[in-house]
Amino acid sequence: MTLSHDVAGQGPSTVLLLHSGVCDRRMWDGQFHALAEAGHRVVRCDLRGFGDTPVDAAHTHADDVRGLLDHLGVERTAVVGSSFGGQVALELAVRHPGHVSALALLASGIPGFEPGDELRAWGGREDELLEAGDLDGAVELNVDTWLGPEAGPEARALVREMQRHAFEVQLAVPEEFHPVTPEVTAVDLAGIKVPALVAVGAHDLPDFRAVADDLTRLLPAARRVDLDWAGHLPALERPAETARLLTAFLAETGR
Repeated sequence: MTLSHDVAGQGPSTVLLLHSGVCDRRMWDGQFHALAEAGHRVVRCDLRGFGDTPVDAAHTHADDVRGLLDHLGVERTAVVGSSFGGQVALELAVRHPGHVSALALLASGIPGFEPGDELRAWGGREDELLEAGDLDGAVELNVDTWLGPEAGPEARALVREMQRHAFEVQLAVPEEFHPVTPEVTAVDLAGIKVPALVAVGAHDLPDFRAVADDLTRLLPAARRVDLDWAGHLPALERPAETARLLTAFLAETGR
């Protein structure tokens, strides 16, 4: 199965956008065309279980992304990943290193990370709400947790819509179709040699600032940027500023 996707731009270099776990490819509306106008061919996709991509088999997200790149004839791409999309980007760089030319990781997850107290408490509360059938409550918990103070009503409404759809799709998936998460070690991450931007928000949960610390230490070519205005989803909180950040990073790296 080919992941649902959009393509914009005719530039010589490709940029792939991977969404967070509470969103789908619509989260990149504020960057998709801006990056194309900056001279890139831009691809955004829905991972399985999100947006327009169903779940029809057991799968590994990074391998699905590799399949999409092959389908589009993309040999190498810069990869921008938000939160869970950042984790998938790292898994792609480890499993298929020849396909990745640069990484921009926004409030990224990291393979094998052990959550702290606050993140475990959020996960426990989400589980309680879903087990009680309170989908509205679970959606609002995610909206309130993951959007920072700069997010306006349109961003909140979009996350609410995207998260609800993801819940509806994923809660109906049989266990045998659940994703397979590949094992990625610190040694594997230290072997990712491409330029990497590690961006994290001051208003995000402490876990993600800790992840940014780890990634900055482990990735040999990492540059960290702390966003004093951002929560967990800067692409939705300040879309134009995030587009400028990404455009500048890609220009600096020649990607």
